[in-house]
Amino acid sequence: MGHGTRAASLAAEAYVYGAPLVRGLETVGLFTQDGLGSLPATAFNHFAHAEPATGWPGDEGTLCSLAPLDLSEGPLVLQVPPSGPRYAVYQFVDAWTNDFAYAGLRAGGADGGSWLLAPPGWDGQVPGSVREVIEAPTAVATLLVRYACALADAEDVAAVRDLRAGLALHPLTAPGLGRGGLPGGDPLAEPALRFWERLRVWAGDFPPSGADRAYQERFQSLGILEEGATPYAEPATELRWALEEGEAAGRAQVEAAAWRWAGDDGDGAPSGAPAGGGCGGGWEGAAHLFDFNLDHLGPGTLDASLWRVGSRSEAYLRRAIAARVGLWGPHGYEATTTQTYRDAAGERLDGAYAYTLRLPPPPPAYGWALSAHEVPRRPGPEPRAVSDRTPGLVREADGTLVLRLSARPPGTESANWVPVPAGPFRAVLRLYVPEAGYRVPGLVRAEPE
Repeated sequence: MGHGTRAASLAAEAYVYGAPLVRGLETVGLFTQDGLGSLPATAFNHFAHAEPATGWPGDEGTLCSLAPLDLSEGPLVLQVPPSGPRYAVYQFVDAWTNDFAYAGLRAGGADGGSWLLAPPGWDGQVPGSVREVIEAPTAVATLLVRYACALADAEDVAAVRDLRAGLALHPLTAPGLGRGGLPGGDPLAEPALRFWERLRVWAGDFPPSGADRAYQERFQSLGILEEGATPYAEPATELRWALEEGEAAGRAQVEAAAWRWAGDDGDGAPSGAPAGGGCGGGWEGAAHLFDFNLDHLGPGTLDASLWRVGSRSEAYLRRAIAARVGLWGPHGYEATTTQTYRDAAGERLDGAYAYTLRLPPPPPAYGWALSAHEVPRRPGPEPRAVSDRTPGLVREADGTLVLRLSARPPGTESANWVPVPAGPFRAVLRLYVPEAGYRVPGLVRAEPE
């Protein structure tokens, strides 16, 4: 293997390692400058709130709020309202996309209160009113808030809006409102090497754990550890070739692995994705996709071998996959998604048929939401989901809940109806604080409609 080929192979490793940082912070920058989907542009240390049918992808059964955090000028105080028995989670993600802390129903906080969000290494005076200190691994982070909500129920949506009005962020001492944007890198860097320039600048501004910094040393020859002026303004031909080839190879590796985790071979057929907890009856999930944080597990996280990747190389790849297919997703013990393209008999799901899903008591999770999505997916509003909070759900005498999936509404028990597309579709079940080891029953097909 020649020197150039070895350099390109090293660059592919560096791409897998650094892609989550670049993708995550690019998303933060987009969010603060132009908005993100239906979420309006929002300054650092302020919240943006999603509305029904326009929320964060994969948040069936909840309404999401998002706040980019800048702790470079000192700690922030997060004030949250009492949410009572309603499912709520406050999820904290660092610049490298690691979930490093949680608060909420599962992790404590249903009665509301204040949390101190501290920058790395902070050692100041903690106010007595603060419930707990959450130290961020990086000076920039992201806070995601999700409240369970019956999205078709105007009263429940209004109740969540009232809850969100009680969310607040304010600096502990300094009056600053946070940075106006993220450093963009040296403008002299060649446009084709923008990824590498952003990785260089952001890895320097938001350094990872000590173990990861040791791993970064292997990429010294690629220039991503250099400070000051960019090495990518007029790089040597060999370096430019290695970086471009390595970026392409690294991206292809992540894409191929992402398809395996997504469980779709491109035409709607399941491809044998690794099954996560809560699967069965044709359902496939990725409950352990977000287990890549090995170094900074703060309040609300579970520091157990079940929820930790065994090796750093696997953690880097899994982190890159997660950034590609589910940026800022939570650990599987907080929430997980399972899906199926087939019914209990192994036949493809199709809107020409009706299906039933029986969920016997006790419920599979503290909260859940079921929806159906066309295959292949096309742009458009998110389909209606039925959740544990949907008004008027009808249960059998023993507590069993029978959900009906069909293209046309049934004549009775319409609250239990999950609308499906006219053609091929996949069913998606979102579980909030899922029961360990729960196996979702298969969908049973009825006669053609």
